[in-house]
Amino acid sequence: MARQLDARIERFPVEGSFTISRGAKTHVDVVVAEIRDGAAVGRGEGTAIYYKGDSAEAALAALHGVADAIAAGASRADLLVLLPAGAARNAADCALWDLEAKQTGTRVWQRLGLPVPQPMLTAYTISVGDIDAMAAAATAARGRELLKIKLGSADGPDGDVARLAAVRRAAPDARLIVDANEAWGGTDVERTLARLAPLGVELVEQPVPAGRDAELDGITAAVPLCADESCHDRSSLDAVVARYRFINIKLDKAGGLTEALALRHAAATRGLGLMTGCMLCTSLAIAPAFLVAMQGSYADLDGPLLIRDRPHGLTFAGSDVYPPQAALWG
Repeated sequence: MARQLDARIERFPVEGSFTISRGAKTHVDVVVAEIRDGAAVGRGEGTAIYYKGDSAEAALAALHGVADAIAAGASRADLLVLLPAGAARNAADCALWDLEAKQTGTRVWQRLGLPVPQPMLTAYTISVGDIDAMAAAATAARGRELLKIKLGSADGPDGDVARLAAVRRAAPDARLIVDANEAWGGTDVERTLARLAPLGVELVEQPVPAGRDAELDGITAAVPLCADESCHDRSSLDAVVARYRFINIKLDKAGGLTEALALRHAAATRGLGLMTGCMLCTSLAIAPAFLVAMQGSYADLDGPLLIRDRPHGLTFAGSDVYPPQAALWG
């Protein structure tokens, strides 16, 4: 019996608010791929990279376009040719990893030669907003060890520094990382980083727009920089290696666990540190990302905490996310 692909879009409401420099979201549409082979079913989930013009509908159409190839036995290596990086390939690739685990009775982490997964510290996101709102959100998050602060406000880096200072006052003991979401292009990034350093910021993601990374040439960065929108897969590394000290791997950007693992290895050989991040998504998407995050310095895997997650999702306790169980994925 040939394998069968079932693909669909599922919608999950955002809990509270999720706002970055590009706007606010009230829900997320994810694309789910289920690949059945006899009694075994593998599942994967992808979220469209909205800033690249992708959509859940386009990802679903792409999955339908490769249904015959998957039925005929297309491998994960084949998917790298059949589909571009993005949500569709992520969903299908992760579904194949899950299917292979189910068929062999071996967990994916075992197949990768990784140690037994343990609970992992994950960042918790504070959305960009006015100073009082961000301070209140940071107060509500007291007790969480690592906060990721979304910046990129309309009043520019000066306003962002003021927001970050308010967050620091509200959460004096938290570790802080910052995501500028490309908003500081054309500004004095070096000066802004120098002002953030005394506030204890450990890392700043993507201060300038992707494609304008040359604006970072020659600056002295008081806080290490991490490429996010500028680094999707292995082909991105040449443009970021001399300008950033870390990269943010997201399975949706890389187009699945297969490419994400290859990107992690290639980045490590070039001396780049690793953050593993996520789009707004459910626990089904975080489960494979967990295996990449095990091999890096920072994990930002709080997507399921920001939405109304699917039943029987990952366990989040305190500042940690717990490893996925086989019933969920892999």
